[in-house]
Amino acid sequence: MRYSDLNDFLARGRAALSKGPVALIFAEDDVEIDTTLRHHMQCGFASIAVFMDPIFALPPDLHETVHRIDYDMTRDGALETAVNAVIAAAPGLWLYYCYNAEYLFYPFAETRTVSEMLAFHTEERRDAMLTYVIDLYAGDLDRFPNAVSLDDAHLDRSGYYALARPDATNHNHPKERQLDFYGGLRWRYEEHVPQERRKIDRIALFRSRAGLKLRADHTFEDEEYNTYACPWHNNLTAAIVSFRTAKALKRNPGSTFDIRTFRWHNSTPFEWHSRQLLDLGLMESGQWF
Repeated sequence: MRYSDLNDFLARGRAALSKGPVALIFAEDDVEIDTTLRHHMQCGFASIAVFMDPIFALPPDLHETVHRIDYDMTRDGALETAVNAVIAAAPGLWLYYCYNAEYLFYPFAETRTVSEMLAFHTEERRDAMLTYVIDLYAGDLDRFPNAVSLDDAHLDRSGYYALARPDATNHNHPKERQLDFYGGLRWRYEEHVPQERRKIDRIALFRSRAGLKLRADHTFEDEEYNTYACPWHNNLTAAIVSFRTAKALKRNPGSTFDIRTFRWHNSTPFEWHSRQLLDLGLMESGQWF
């Protein structure tokens, strides 16, 4: 199903928002749109909506299974505008969002669906889930100059850290159960990344409700949604492995010539398996076994 714009989707695409969880995929370019959509279909999302430029191609076999919305991702605030519109149109649904060339992994993803995970998370009285955006990059930039290769994907196995998140409304005291997380390419090449874009945490899985608003920094106006755990024990977290930063660093004229390779002594091939992310401490199973 194809829609001419966001308003057309909200008017005619009600079936896509009748049951969750729903994945919202935002295509900033035409890199790995196909694999991004297929990966999230395998996760078990009830519906998948992709927001993409009209000139981008979509494989014919996905035309009937994916809801395609013609959308301009170059506008300021394009992502949060669309996410907030869907929140308002579909209160009570679990939603997920990511960009193209990003892939969701959660504990035991190979044998359990995202719906099963969110059912458990709901039982723990949680309405949102913290996800870490873990940078992927091609190991050989001579072969893959745009830094994207699923077969040659690498990630950093260390170099991640967290800082207290100051509360500007409370004399900059740390916010309760909230942290700012850093690491990956945004940390190693921070001189090329604006300060406000260096964090790797994202509240990418959440349950919509009336009045909920996503902010430009991937957090919500409801502060409880931004917490990494409930007050009584640790909760599930997930990871989004992403080529997005690597793509940007190689596309940007100010950084591309400074980077001959992204590999360093802490690089390791990505195995495309949730166990590796769990072993590296890049997500947590909490009480879910």
